[in-house]
Amino acid sequence: MKLHFSIIIPVYNRPQEIDELLESLVKQTFTQDFEVLIIEDGSTNKSENVVEKYQEQLNVKYFFKENSGAGASRNFGMQKATGNYFIILDSDVIVPKYYLEIVYHQLTKNFTDAFGGPDTAHHSFTALQKAINYSMTSFLTTGGIRGKKKGVGKFQLRSFNLGVSKKAFEATQGFSAMKTGEDIDLTFRLWKKGFQTQLISEAFVYHKRRSTIKQFFKQTYSFGTARPILNKKYPESRKITFWFPSLFILGFDFSILLLFFKVTELIQLYLFYFIILFLDSLFRTQKIKVAFLSIITSFTQFLGYGLGFLESLIFKKK
Repeated sequence: MKLHFSIIIPVYNRPQEIDELLESLVKQTFTQDFEVLIIEDGSTNKSENVVEKYQEQLNVKYFFKENSGAGASRNFGMQKATGNYFIILDSDVIVPKYYLEIVYHQLTKNFTDAFGGPDTAHHSFTALQKAINYSMTSFLTTGGIRGKKKGVGKFQLRSFNLGVSKKAFEATQGFSAMKTGEDIDLTFRLWKKGFQTQLISEAFVYHKRRSTIKQFFKQTYSFGTARPILNKKYPESRKITFWFPSLFILGFDFSILLLFFKVTELIQLYLFYFIILFLDSLFRTQKIKVAFLSIITSFTQFLGYGLGFLESLIFKKK
């Protein structure tokens, strides 16, 4: 099958991010034609003027629609696209110049109707953004499940960097109405329809994620609330590891309580873990500030996800 890429990018009040992303798409080494669709999801701070800058450099189309969330905006974009293979990117990513070339080569060699790629931090990102990236990708925090390991079962898509064929989109109708976890939900529906997914580990993007601790907490909290809903919807996806962030936080609270009784062994285990985490981050990033912030962002990640998981589990959010 001759691949024709349509890149779908939903955006909400982030014109600066769209500017950086489109600039990175201009620099692609990929020589074949591709189109870019910017789906403005009811923003008040619009990206239309930014998109205008790139009309002569890219085959880029701009659509404005009422706010309905990222999933529905991606579906809207895929309905408007003219290609036969859709690449979904978040607005807060920057694409390396070989990205499309790598994706095309891999799909030509080993075609699947869906793929995903990992993310990493760009050298220009802030220390906090680099620490957040560490927390989201480190084996010590997430077990390496977000695109860095191939031996963790079938690959589950992540919405910041994924591709899906037009055939698979039409068969599944794309993303569901879930506000968080919609990419995992899509993965399971693709599998149930008989479509295959793959990780293209070299097809990474630079992912800004969130720029404050508060924003990162809210994001991980929403991830946590989605997991029990997905577990209920797809019982086969349940794993004991999804409990780890909640148990981590409950154990930490218990270790603080034990200090009042002069029992220090448990808090010492947590301190040892944080020291190992600091050293690992320092080794990977070569930045002391990033390593210190990695302790804060990792604790924030456990706290947000763990609390969201427990609240969703107890109150059975839908």
